[in-house]
Amino acid sequence: MPRCTRKGCGRDFSDETPESCTFHPGAPVFHEGLKSWSCCSEVYKPVLEFDEFMKIPGCTQTERHTNEAQKVEAPKPAATTLTMTEARSDGKEVYSSSSSQNQRIEAVAPAVVRPTVIEEEEDDLNTPVSVGTACKHKGCGVLFVSDELNRTGDGEGTMCTYHPSPPIFREGSKGYLCCKRRVLEFDEFLKIEGCKTGRHLFAPKEVETEAAQMTTCRIDHYQTVDRVHVSIFAKQADKERSQIKFEETQISFDLYLPGSKRFAKTVDLFGPIDPTASSFTFFGTKVELNLKKQDTRSWTILERATQDLGNISLTFGVGGRTGTIGAKEIVLDETNKAKML
Repeated sequence: MPRCTRKGCGRDFSDETPESCTFHPGAPVFHEGLKSWSCCSEVYKPVLEFDEFMKIPGCTQTERHTNEAQKVEAPKPAATTLTMTEARSDGKEVYSSSSSQNQRIEAVAPAVVRPTVIEEEEDDLNTPVSVGTACKHKGCGVLFVSDELNRTGDGEGTMCTYHPSPPIFREGSKGYLCCKRRVLEFDEFLKIEGCKTGRHLFAPKEVETEAAQMTTCRIDHYQTVDRVHVSIFAKQADKERSQIKFEETQISFDLYLPGSKRFAKTVDLFGPIDPTASSFTFFGTKVELNLKKQDTRSWTILERATQDLGNISLTFGVGGRTGTIGAKEIVLDETNKAKML
């Protein structure tokens, strides 16, 4: 069965069962560790992890798939554009110029930094898998058909060729930490064949981890007239295991961090919120909470104080670290309006 060659799709298809294709017409953009697509960077924010980048949904839809070679969005730079080939046995890589002179330039391949220990996940054969589920190993992409064909026995369909280590992007070159192959074009990177053979990974086993060590993370906030924006600086929090709960007068979060660390806290809020209109988003360096106020009063602090704060007017500040910026008029609830009289 042919596979769609459009970026962001990559699904198997057939003429007998046509379906719409959702893809990215633009090119991938890698800048200072952030990854996005040029065609929808305004819609989908850049992400840090490559797996998250590959999950960014396509922004354009067409009626049918195709297996024709796709054209590059932007023309390649001038005659100095280089195309990288496979590394030679002497440790050098050969770059062939795209200019009409067919010049050849040899450069020493960058040193490959390999992790000391690669802990690979195992497929849980007791967990049922839906038809069409893709193998989670990098560089594989085989779609699940049945246990007999893809998970049990030693048939050809059970063999998986993949990359056990994460991808690396450095100075324009692209590859994987587990092998030497480096390329310049993103399309060529997606075609790099796996360097290890094993079993497919459709449903990873849940690994029993050691007891998490409780830690703390910095929390900042700012507010607008109707919302409070909270930043929890929990780097690389596991969004699959972490939990966040909104209630009218408090928020609770339990965040799992790398290195068997965990940050759990319940915050009694300064004012009431609407839980159904509040939301959260996980980023690579922090977790953002968007709290919808039930009224338009200004929050002097995020967490309700356990003692009297004294004669403090609840206003929107025009400066400071945690106050809302931009507003210059006092916004009071009914109780504080009475105090001002």
